[in-house]
Amino acid sequence: MAALGWLTPRRRSATARSVLAGEASAEAARKTALADEAPGGPDFTTTAEAERAAAAEPEAPQEPEAPAEAEEPEFPVAGDDLAAAFFDLDNTVMQGAAIFHFGRGLYKREFFRRRELARFAWQQAWFRLAGVEDPEHMQDARDSALSIVKGHKVSELMSIGEEIYDEYMAERIWPGTRALAQAHLDAGQKVWLVTAAPVETATIIARRLGLTGALGTVAESVDGVYTGRLVGEPLHGPAKAEAVRALAAAEGLDLARCAAYSDSHNDIPMLSLVGHPYAINPDTKLRKHARSQDWRLRDYRTGRKAVKIGVPAAAGVGAIAGGTAAAIALHRRRK
Repeated sequence: MAALGWLTPRRRSATARSVLAGEASAEAARKTALADEAPGGPDFTTTAEAERAAAAEPEAPQEPEAPAEAEEPEFPVAGDDLAAAFFDLDNTVMQGAAIFHFGRGLYKREFFRRRELARFAWQQAWFRLAGVEDPEHMQDARDSALSIVKGHKVSELMSIGEEIYDEYMAERIWPGTRALAQAHLDAGQKVWLVTAAPVETATIIARRLGLTGALGTVAESVDGVYTGRLVGEPLHGPAKAEAVRALAAAEGLDLARCAAYSDSHNDIPMLSLVGHPYAINPDTKLRKHARSQDWRLRDYRTGRKAVKIGVPAAAGVGAIAGGTAAAIALHRRRK
């Protein structure tokens, strides 16, 4: 039974390594965001504007619901520059886990062998079926990824990451969550992804979606080459909260006026930091906690909720076994 230990989530508090990971992530996020804002920085205007336009398309008329819910005050508050929004990535903004999609893309480019692809496919299938971000399970996946990228240039992986986003991730963005992020942008607020995925991968996704930037796991590099080690630990659970706390302090934000969005109970520390926590596509534990705390809930996976927000009811149905099926199909094409 010891081999199945990763099936049981373990809640833990922040440690020195969590704080280090959070601070390193916040520093990397601000550095990248400032570089993007500088003249000559990366230009993803066309893609970002196209995706924002798609998210802003008018929805079909909806039948009034009964009984009507109590009207909520306007949120986000336009012009509130002391507020920002923090979005978890996996199963909140995007269906599935970014690290697994990244692994599939690296396999296609022959970064590793068939046996390792099978491992990635199984991890992705489990993640989608269980909908649980277990720290040990995710750590195992990241250890695999770190061993694969060791010795490669950061610039090389960034370039490949752009291609992988187009191949595997772009079509997996939840329209409903994307619209929530756009509402904050339209209100003049900064919007950050907060994820255990590599900060480089998270930054690419944030840029493509027209967001401000991303907090992610920082892999150590020397002279622009990955060493195969992390700075601190994966940005998961308490480390996410530390990253948000560090970024808010550096940006002069009032966390009581900020919002955070996540699907996982592992992100309760991050959600508890802000004045406006949202449970998005929540797992069972987060749903229960959110209800007990009177947090707002949004679920874009079910037919009822999907109709309410204009998202196709089957948007997530076919994705359940997508990772494994795609991996098998890729093997067959390569034979």
